[in-house]
Amino acid sequence: MTTFRKNLLRLLPALGLNVTPLGSGSAMISRHDKDRASSVADGLWVIRRGTSRVSARSPAHAAAIAAEGVKGGRCKAVELSPGAHLLVDPVAARERTHRVQKTAADYFGSEHIGAMLDFYEVNCVVDVGAHVGQFARRLRATGYTGRIVSFEPVPHNVEKLRKRAKKDPNWWVYQCALGDTEETTPMHVVHGSMSSLLGPSEYGSNRYKRFREISMEDVPVRRLDGMLDEVTEGIENPRPYLKMDTQGYDLHVFEGAGERIKEFVGMQSEVALLQIYADMPRMHEAVSTFEAAGFEITGMFPVTREIETGRILEFDCVLFRASAVPDHSA
Repeated sequence: MTTFRKNLLRLLPALGLNVTPLGSGSAMISRHDKDRASSVADGLWVIRRGTSRVSARSPAHAAAIAAEGVKGGRCKAVELSPGAHLLVDPVAARERTHRVQKTAADYFGSEHIGAMLDFYEVNCVVDVGAHVGQFARRLRATGYTGRIVSFEPVPHNVEKLRKRAKKDPNWWVYQCALGDTEETTPMHVVHGSMSSLLGPSEYGSNRYKRFREISMEDVPVRRLDGMLDEVTEGIENPRPYLKMDTQGYDLHVFEGAGERIKEFVGMQSEVALLQIYADMPRMHEAVSTFEAAGFEITGMFPVTREIETGRILEFDCVLFRASAVPDHSA
């Protein structure tokens, strides 16, 4: 960006205009102090008025992009709804298409979950396979203020998880796995977020080098139906939501809820099209099980994609009970 334009941007706030840097050579100029720009990926931003997920009543605001140097300033605004725009640098987005699609899916998936938790008046999220708290932190970022109960069995992950939850009294942490039995069992522990009670499949071993360095650690496993009273204690009229990300073990967690799964108004599961772990269920089997229990899909968001072929390995599948919609007319 030229010195002249840099100096011009410095003068704009004195004229009552807000300037939001979007990266080297790009900026958003707006007349409204409630306008927000969220970076979704390289070359991709979401521009939104205010912090609410509800569309603004006013027409879409005018935003000028002062850009030079970064991909030639070729940003385009795509209206998502009144009060929300997707700002795209087409060149950067095309150069990093898989990364952009993945990050955008994460962003819109989190927004969808946050909106549905609001709509269904969820007041307790059971976070199974919490790792180091990424999901819980995204929930807080979307505005969810209810209880979060995180389950994570890997000791070094739990240490980080507890540090993150320390200043949040409504975020509880349990050091155990959930399943369909009460036992202590070996867990396949690997670097990152792919530790599992299941061993890797042949496909998974060929795809992920980290599976070549597996250590086995004994972890306690509990059933959810035996813990539900404890995790919802003190909540008047609990309306729980079950989040599962257990690397192929989600159906065991689901079965461990027993008849008490009927108390959950919604849930999500990482469902697989390609099997990374041995004996993990495929998507059609998992979704059929969830639908048989009364849940219906509200959103599907890609988690992992095979760059060489474009195939999707897994989706985050979000489901709710239509019968659990609260009476919003009151």
